[in-house]
Amino acid sequence: MLDVKKKKVVVVMPAYNAEKTLKDTYSDIPMEKVSSIILVDDGSTDGTINLAKELNLKVFAHKRNYGYGANQKTCYIEALKDDADIVVMLHPDYQYDPKLLPEMIKPIEEGQADMVLGSRLLIDNALKSGMPWWKYIGNKALTKLENLVLGKNFAEYHTGYRAYSHKLLASLPFQLNSDKFVFDQEIIFQAVHSGFRIVEIPVPTRYFPEASSASFLSSVIYGFGILKLIAEYLLHKSRFIHMKKFESLTQRYEPVQ
Repeated sequence: MLDVKKKKVVVVMPAYNAEKTLKDTYSDIPMEKVSSIILVDDGSTDGTINLAKELNLKVFAHKRNYGYGANQKTCYIEALKDDADIVVMLHPDYQYDPKLLPEMIKPIEEGQADMVLGSRLLIDNALKSGMPWWKYIGNKALTKLENLVLGKNFAEYHTGYRAYSHKLLASLPFQLNSDKFVFDQEIIFQAVHSGFRIVEIPVPTRYFPEASSASFLSSVIYGFGILKLIAEYLLHKSRFIHMKKFESLTQRYEPVQ
């Protein structure tokens, strides 16, 4: 039987102006499941860093605002340095429920998955929870297109609540990905292309003024970024162009007999 107690779980929080919600998020984390919590601040102008220090989190601060993808890169680099077996990305804006962390890591603990996506649309009540209608429609349309391209049947690709195995993060060249929001999609495409196992679990979300949310314009730019990613992926698979970001590190070498 697999001894799940030996798994080191590290929570990473990509933060930007999260002072108002950080403490609530932190308070709901099941600490008995977590070895350490890393917060990476991406140029906040509020008291996020000071509060994170008060909560005794491991804090890393970007010198300026580099973007959501850049924030995640630092999160995962530091989590791997911390010898994490499982890395959970939890936004400190209290939109996703920290209490679901045991369910998020369970498929990886039991050896059934390398990535877990906390889907808002697996039980489709996102609109009732307050998701803007335009974001809901865009999410559904892009997810349908991504499923078609990747040959999958996921309910959602655009969640910010995720768990990763050490093996996945150590294998994928995520540092080659975008510093912006499309990073989330790039790492999924990389994982699928490299044969990693991905499962979804349903997660409820909260929509309230203090929770971070991309604007309509940012969401449109994000959508076009996904279309560009799809084009790159298809061209790479067709061998018209070669994209290093779609190679896992283990695919770049082989043992010499």
